[in-house]
Amino acid sequence: MKKLYIENRIRRLRFDADEMTQQALANEIGVTRQTVNAIEGGKYSPSLEAAFKIAYIFQLPLEQVFQYEPPGEEI
Repeated sequence: MKKLYIENRIRRLRFDADEMTQQALANEIGVTRQTVNAIEGGKYSPSLEAAFKIAYIFQLPLEQVFQYEPPGEEI
């Protein structure tokens, strides 16, 4: 399985937003709860549109929700 290099703070942000459920976030951005779970768990990278919607919901810049961690360079 290919490793994803996009990390996120969605779980923490949901908790800080009055313990928003994955289902509530999914409803807001128009995806399934399973998709939110996969994004949050780092098993799936969101579409650009979904990423911007998530950042908008939490009223944060995209880079404060998602961080790109490039793979280490081989020597």
